Amino acid sequence: MCGRYAASRRPEDLVSLFGVERWEPEETLAPDWNVAPTKEVHAILERPLKDADSPRPVRQLRRLRWGLVPSWASSPDGAARMINARAETVHEKPSFRSPFASRRCIVPADGYYEWVTGVGERELEEQGKRKRPRKQPYFVTPADGSVFAMAGLYEFWRDRTLPDDHPRSWWVTCTVITTEAERGPLGVAPVEGPQTLADIHPRMPLMLTPDRWDAWLDPTRTHVDELRALLEPPPEGLMRAYAVGTAVSNVRNNGPELLTELAAPEEGTLF
Repeated sequence: MCGRYAASRRPEDLVSLFGVERWEPEETLAPDWNVAPTKEVHAILERPLKDADSPRPVRQLRRLRWGLVPSWASSPDGAARMINARAETVHEKPSFRSPFASRRCIVPADGYYEWVTGVGERELEEQGKRKRPRKQPYFVTPADGSVFAMAGLYEFWRDRTLPDDHPRSWWVTCTVITTEAERGPLGVAPVEGPQTLADIHPRMPLMLTPDRWDAWLDPTRTHVDELRALLEPPPEGLMRAYAVGTAVSNVRNNGPELLTELAAPEEGTLF
């Protein structure tokens, strides 16, 4: 799954990297090394500009809220449960079917966090000596240092309790698509710890390689079979994973130090 990630790239760099045509500086977000559900995030999408003369889709860098609220929802209360959509069923689930057809986006990240319960902790839990076992967080990121372009969907939701001219009358929310975690060897694996992404968690965010960005973002592509073909996982071996400090487990903690690589998993959380 993807329940926490890091996003520290400057908007100017994202504009250049993804060929963005429209970006409003007032939508700039500060670097965030501990992005959690319901936070605002940067996303790249294509759609016609509001009140523009041309209906041509324009590539934009927008600020969205992580946790998709379906357009038909009566309230946004379930957004925190809609942070992920499964690649295998995204085309048929009522909450995701419509945005999958025409409202796709890319959520840029440095990488994502995932937690593993160590062998020693599992044994203590089984013996009844620890009710809440400590988990070792790992950071998963492209081995070459490139952007982790997570496949996403976005949706509009109208808050009917507010007047049309209220700045919060419309919500624009998003979800990250996940797929089965890779079972092949990591591009760079830790000396001590998991050797594949599947060892860490059975699911992972779907990373789009650059050759798929244009097709994924194009809202004129609506044929389900063609879109589903874009959900094929990238080649294995592109990722590295390493242990980081447990400070990231607290959403109030934030800063580049959260990405500091540990020489070995913390005591008691060995894989």
